[in-house]
Amino acid sequence: MGMLLDSIQKANDIKKIPPEYYEKLAGEIRQFLVEKISENGGHLGSNLGTVELTMALHLSLDLPNDEIIWDVGHQSYTHKILTGRKAGFDTLRKFGGMSGFPKRKESACDCFDTGHSSTSISAGVGLAKARDLLGQKRTVVSVIGDGALTGGMAYEALNNAAKLNTNFIIVLNDNNMSISENVGGLSQYLNDIRTSDGYLNLRDKVYYSINDSMPKVVTGIRRAKNSLKQLMIPGMYFEDLGITYLGPVDGHNISAMMRAFHDAKRINKAVIVHVCTKKGRGYVPAERHPARFHGAAPFDIATGLPKQAHTKANYTDIFSTVMIKLAARDSRLVAITAAMADGVGLKRFRNIYPDRFFDVGIAEQHAVTFAAGLAAGGLVPVVAIYSSFLQRAYDQILHDVCLQNLHVIFAVDRAGLVGADGETHQGIFDLSYLSSIPGMTVLAPKNKWEFSDMMKFADAWQGPIAVRYPRGEAYDGLQEMRAPVEYGKAEVLFEESGILLLAVGTMVKTALEVRRALKEAGYACSLVNARFVRPFDTGLLERMAGTHRLFVTMEENVLSGGFGEHVQAWGAELEHAPRIMHVAIPDEYVEHGSVERLYQEEGLDAASVTERVLAEAGRIFTE
Repeated sequence: MGMLLDSIQKANDIKKIPPEYYEKLAGEIRQFLVEKISENGGHLGSNLGTVELTMALHLSLDLPNDEIIWDVGHQSYTHKILTGRKAGFDTLRKFGGMSGFPKRKESACDCFDTGHSSTSISAGVGLAKARDLLGQKRTVVSVIGDGALTGGMAYEALNNAAKLNTNFIIVLNDNNMSISENVGGLSQYLNDIRTSDGYLNLRDKVYYSINDSMPKVVTGIRRAKNSLKQLMIPGMYFEDLGITYLGPVDGHNISAMMRAFHDAKRINKAVIVHVCTKKGRGYVPAERHPARFHGAAPFDIATGLPKQAHTKANYTDIFSTVMIKLAARDSRLVAITAAMADGVGLKRFRNIYPDRFFDVGIAEQHAVTFAAGLAAGGLVPVVAIYSSFLQRAYDQILHDVCLQNLHVIFAVDRAGLVGADGETHQGIFDLSYLSSIPGMTVLAPKNKWEFSDMMKFADAWQGPIAVRYPRGEAYDGLQEMRAPVEYGKAEVLFEESGILLLAVGTMVKTALEVRRALKEAGYACSLVNARFVRPFDTGLLERMAGTHRLFVTMEENVLSGGFGEHVQAWGAELEHAPRIMHVAIPDEYVEHGSVERLYQEEGLDAASVTERVLAEAGRIFTE
């Protein structure tokens, strides 16, 4: 038989392949994934680990009538292949191409958009209830990793799922990894299940081996199954909660999983099928370094090394170095992350100061209130979380930190456009949601030197404070312009008259190019580095309002609720206000693509900004 993948053109085509060829198909899928992701980048380790699991689900279900919700969704590549989207991998995560996550608008087989963790069980309960209320017949399956079960939302959903009197299947994909290694009590609990020899031997040597030949005996075992589990597995959390538990099942044994799914579909309540998989399976570098291959840049297949070497420091690298220096000077400083020690640059901090480092798992809400408790107890906690993930803890920031005016430092990584991960990961709302909270101080650095200075300022500050910085290479220009950071004060980089470019963080670099172009066009132009988004420097702006007829606010954030709107509201109170125009991301969700392409699409690149400013200046200065 030739390439089996060629016969997969649409959903359910896998059912035409004889069982004796399943292993060959799994191998072809892994080879395909390694080849494509080595070219375009993407999530590799999680997808290599779920090949057989996805095949077993597709063999057991009827898509798109039946529904699969993939928690986070970065492990859905095999699902996309088996639903006829193999050709889309040539444009994976590129602008206008196929998303790296499930998308309802991309396929009828994607029933729910995902991108953040711990949401799939809640969505699955909703889909199951909608199915029943509408009198429909279909199977609903939520696939959730053990790492995602460290998120509190998953427990809220499990509590509600336990009340269901209808079939709903939760597949627990247990690979002992989220992005970094899992932490906490649940991880230890699942490890106890994985290593419980008494239960595993009973299941493997008795239950499945006699299922076909002695069904009456199996029926008897089923009646006693809960009691046996209580004896042989400590706790039995899921059964005690009221959710039927099946497993553990070998997550790379398709026939075993299909039998488990068959049993699960017959149960008229919520049921967990616990499958054990290996992240990165089938590609040695990914098996050895699963965290590195969670989200991989293009790499050399033979070695697993990135094709483009990391040369200049990025903002996360700067944060890593500054944190170690601050910790050496301030014994009260501690660091908190939500399952992202490597991603946010706290790995070195953890190694040097293990007692002052806390990984709370995928639990951003807990991370923030935990930090509030640490601050109330006299420590200086630094909460390092990606912008898009920090928004999950908005209430905790407002209620538990800012309401009490506690000194918690928020290191907001991946702020602004992040690129290929798309809508669910773009950090384009943090200026809006953070600056809406009374008592919060919000800063954004123009370059790596100022980032270091701002972190030192934040450590010395008293009260809630957030420093937002982008993904990628740290800008090292304007090193000579390094005025001390003063509370609420902007930094004047160039002052003339006529047009004022008022730029926030990353947009300072763009504003330099815009200023150059405007001067070539004959316009005098000032450039101010805002530094503080909340509070911003109203005194400086009031002074400059007398010499500038046009203010241009520039930010890598959505317009609504952002820096520009705050300046606009301030300007409305002036008797003789300048014209204020805004350069910001339109109030929309930004899809995947390279950051450079997205800058152009959203009108944030220097050429687009210059064109808009020239058009506005032409109207104002001819009036």
